[in-house]
Order: sequence, then C-alpha cells, then structure tokens
Amino acid sequence: MQGSAPPNDRRRGRRLPRTVTAVAATAALLPVFGTAHAAEPAQEAAGSLQQAFTSAAQQYHVPQSVLLGVSYMESRWDSHQGMPSVTGGYGPMHLTDARTALAQFPQQALGDGGDDGRGDGSRPLITRATAEAPDVAALPAGLTTLDRAATLTGLSAAGLRDDAADNVAGGAALLADTQKALGEPLSSDPADWYAAVARYSGATDEQTAASFADDVFDVMKQGQTRTTDSGEHVALAADPSLVPASGQTARMGLPKANDAGTECPPGLGCEWVPAPYQSTGADPGDYGNYDKADRPNSQKIDTIVIHDTEGYWDTAMQLVQDPTYLAWHYTIRSSDGHVAQHVLTKDVGWHAGNWYTNAKSVGIEHEGFLVDPGTWYTEAMYRSSARLVRYLAAKYDIPLNRQHILGHDNVPGPTASYISGMHTDPGPYWDWAHYMDLLGAPLHPTAGPRGGIVTIDPDFASNQPVYTGCVKAGDTCPAYGSEAVRLYTAPSTDAPLVKDIGLHGATGASTTGVNDVGARASTGQQYAVADRQGDWTAIWYLGQEAWFFNPKSNPTAVNSVGLVITPKAGLSSIPVYGRAYPEAAAYPSDVPVQGIYAMPYTIAAGQRYVVGNVVPGEYYYAVTYDTAQNHKVVRGKQLYYEIQLGHRVEYVKADDVTLLPSPVGAPH
Repeated sequence: MQGSAPPNDRRRGRRLPRTVTAVAATAALLPVFGTAHAAEPAQEAAGSLQQAFTSAAQQYHVPQSVLLGVSYMESRWDSHQGMPSVTGGYGPMHLTDARTALAQFPQQALGDGGDDGRGDGSRPLITRATAEAPDVAALPAGLTTLDRAATLTGLSAAGLRDDAADNVAGGAALLADTQKALGEPLSSDPADWYAAVARYSGATDEQTAASFADDVFDVMKQGQTRTTDSGEHVALAADPSLVPASGQTARMGLPKANDAGTECPPGLGCEWVPAPYQSTGADPGDYGNYDKADRPNSQKIDTIVIHDTEGYWDTAMQLVQDPTYLAWHYTIRSSDGHVAQHVLTKDVGWHAGNWYTNAKSVGIEHEGFLVDPGTWYTEAMYRSSARLVRYLAAKYDIPLNRQHILGHDNVPGPTASYISGMHTDPGPYWDWAHYMDLLGAPLHPTAGPRGGIVTIDPDFASNQPVYTGCVKAGDTCPAYGSEAVRLYTAPSTDAPLVKDIGLHGATGASTTGVNDVGARASTGQQYAVADRQGDWTAIWYLGQEAWFFNPKSNPTAVNSVGLVITPKAGLSSIPVYGRAYPEAAAYPSDVPVQGIYAMPYTIAAGQRYVVGNVVPGEYYYAVTYDTAQNHKVVRGKQLYYEIQLGHRVEYVKADDVTLLPSPVGAPH
C-alpha cells in the first residue's frame, strides 16, 4: 500500500541550528537527500564478489582475510546500490569521494530548525537559520581516499565508485601502499597488517585507529558468512589462533585522544568534548545545556536512547558545545566509530524530548540521516556503539532489550500536545536486529505459536516496505532494507493502515511517510497477539487490532514469552500516560505539582500489552542554574508499568491493571 506523506511531514531527527556551518574541513559528513540514485551496477555473476577479493589480494599481495575483514568492518561487504555513506564512502571497501557525493546530492537544510530543550515546558523552542554548504576545497585526505586508489590502480574514479570488483581492488591497493609506508613488508601473515588496518580507518587518534583494527581482527578470528545486499554470498573463514601484531600501534604516528574523564569501555577510542553547563542570562532559568544531577544515587538510569544526529560530525560537535542549544551524553562518528563524550552519565542530558525520559536515560547520538537510506550507517559505528552500550548497561544494570534500549522514535510525547513534534530517528533504516546481535542479545523465539507475544524480527535486507517523503511529500524513497513492518486494519495490504489518533487526530489517516510512525512496528519490539489468520498476525496496538504479514515461510516476527497487562476486571477502559510522574501528595511545598495528564489513547477491557519495566512515579525538579536551589527528586507511592502501546512506549498506572504472564507453549 502506498500513500502520500502529510503536508507537514518533516524530518524529525535531531533538529539542528541552521546558522552553524554544516561541515568543517576535518570531518565533513554527507547528506544524501535526493531520491535519484547513482546508476546501480548490473547483477554480478554468482561468487564474483568473493572472486574479486581473491584476485585483489593476489594482485596487491594483501592477505585475503585482511581484505575481507576490513571490508566487512566498513560495509559488511554491501555495495549500497552505488550510494555513498554519510562520510562519502563508496562500495564494499568504503572508498571515500566526498566531492562527488556532495555534487551528486547537494547540501540541503537540516531538520526543521526547532527543538524543545528539555522535554517539558521550562525551555522555549530553539530556532535557527539555514545550514551552510561544506567547503569541498578543504576536504581532508580521509574523505578523498578514492582519488589515491585511482592513482595507485590506474582505475577510473567512476569504476571505483560503481564497480564492486574495482572498489575491492582499490581498497587492496590502499592497504598495500599503507603497509609499505609504515615500513612493513607485504607479508602473507595477516597478523603483520595490524597498523595498516588501523590506518585504513582514517581515524585521527591512536585509540580509535587501534579500536578499528581490533574489531577487524576480531572479525577475522571469528569468521563471517553473509549474503550481501546484491544477493552475493561472501565468506571469511575463522582463524581463532590469529594474534595481531598490536605492538605496531606506535608506528601509526597518530596522537592520543583526550580521553581524561570519559566513561568508556577499555580499548574504545573515546575523547572528552564537554558540553557547557553555563548561565546564559540574568534569569536563573537561563542556562545550558543540560542539568547537573547525582545519578544513579538520586535516580536509577534504566534507559539508553539511540539517536542519529541528522547532521555532520563537526556540526554536532559545535552544537553540543553551544550553551544556548542542548546536550546529550555521547556522539559516535560514522567513518571510524570514534566516540566523543559530552556529559557525565550522572548528569541529565536534554536529548529525548521527554523530561521524564531524560531524567532516567543516557542519550547516544550517531552521525547520520534517517530520511535517505543512501547515507548508510557503517559497521564501525554500529560496533563502537554496541561496545559503549554494553559497557553502560553493565554499569547501570540496564537490560539489553528493546524496552530499555529505545530509539528516539520510541520515546513517548510527555503529553498529548507533544506527540506530533516527537522525533523519529534513527528511523526505519537502522538495523536493530544486527545491533542486538552486536549487543550480545540476539532476537530469537522463546515460545511456541501459542505463546501470546511476538517479537518483531523481519529479515532486514529483504524487508523493503515502501516509504515516501524522503525529500518531498509523496515522493517515493529508494527501495532499501528496513527494520519495520507495516500494520493494517485487516489481514490484507489493501486494507487501510491502523490509525494513530494522537499523531493524526480522530479522522486523520496513517501514511507511508518515512517519519510517520503511526502504523509501524519496529524490530525487537514485543506485542501481545490479538488474532491470527493464515499468514497474518494481529497485535494489540494503540487500542486496536493491527495486522501484519507474517508468513511461516519467511516470518517477520518470532513467538515470545513475557509479562502483559490488561485492564482490571470491571473497568471498560483505562488511560495511558507519556510520563510516570508522582501523585500530587508526594510533592513538598517548594516543588510545583506536575500534572498527570492522560494521552489520547485508551486500553479497552480484554486488550493486552507487553510490560517492559515497572517504575515508581518520579519527577526531577531542576529548573535553575544554581543546583543548590531546589534541585530535588520527588518520588511517589504510585507505581507505573512501561508498556509497548504502539511504536512508542507509554505508561499505565499499576492500580489500573492486572499483571499476567503470557502463555509459554513450546519454542520452535
């Protein structure tokens, strides 16, 4: 089913100031907002990509396992239909050609220029002007590696961009040239290529380069097999006894990052780029761009929110250091997985658009754009992010599941008036199944067909629902793998999409818009089963039955077990809430009582929704720069359950519901 995006459909990832230069010379990022694509290469013969790695390894005297390992780390061997990554990288080897990428897909304004600083009413919207174009004449060497590959190989730039075999040859030539420049022989032993692999990342500091190399050699030790986005099967045999020459690190000639004070796992390239906690006016409430706190002593950190920047690395670095803007905890760079920390995790960032969520979460931004799949997320970024999240989850005892690892698009509006403006990043092109694998929490069935719960889990590459509005309302986005499934009012793709009355009103319809989450279930999310008919499954979603195609031959969900809530006996329906605030009696006299406002959604008797968390009502009162002035955590007696109501989580009062285990059945 294909529809038109609503007239006001907008990119709602991180909304960025438009007065800030989008790219500085040291780290340009590339938006790819056009729907027209570079010419897609013809389908290659079976095994031709694998043969390309063999041939290039022989020609340039690079161990084939090194070449395969580096390529997997850059692209997972995908060609992305000839589209560049956010940093202008093309093909399986991620050869960078930023000038061409920017010429093909010109710079456009980022976001819509507005954002709520805290996710409550204590900050006005921030507005900015139009973003400036990057200076292509000043691009660093790390964003123009394709030029060097063309010189080394004699192959055309067009071929290196568009032809997978040429691209692999170019990457091999770069590795060999780097190995020689480091004074190392073109050894047949993969272990001897550690420094060359590290330098291939383009990282500008020693820790990030070494982290990239460590991940590549980990891939080589474990081995990988995969069917690529062009349908080719590629394999890298495991070499568990491989011990890289990590002592070559000093030969890379890279400076160490300023990692003093950072909270990162050992071995991850991480630097401290602090956000300012600074007064910005005479009013005590004029300050930026986060809040001091004492977590987890004051409040438990129970959520990690995954964002994309909707902008470039340099832009994000400028924004997070602007006291008139807002701040999050970490940013991860696309090209090499480098991490910058801006706010200590004990403090509260302004990132989620919901103050309750902010007070209980850590926010991690990822360089990228959700609206066009051409700006693909790199494996280096996925892996760095997963290492960081595993570290934080262990530190704060956060379960590694989609009820606690949220996308920004899963965060609820705090009240009904916020729903239409909530963000939708990282969007339908973020590969949640792969990310959960990297977190060590893969999705798998835990119950049989009568288990009563399903976990959304489509095959990312082959699941390609139509999206519209990547550039203009109604335009069809390029076909690309997606983590989301569409939800219909009946078991047919001809049926209307389910409604989201909070997003579209009582009479408005959900659409196929890339930012419209009103009829979308995301990989890893769990829902209670309402019905099944043949190849279709219905779930309870936003107070209604929502059907999705789930054939046994190629299922888009697995059966699961868990806890669900249902309205207590005698109640015809119950309200839901976008935040779990305390009852009025819990507030001391010097803290204003915060209203508990019902959302436009209700849960009718007999419906069931999966529980992700149980939390006490809490409110962090912090509205002045001086932390000595009434910074308090108000904690009530009212308990709430966090539930998967729709695409976003919501909250219900424990007093309103009965908690039930879903049927188990037998896993299959």
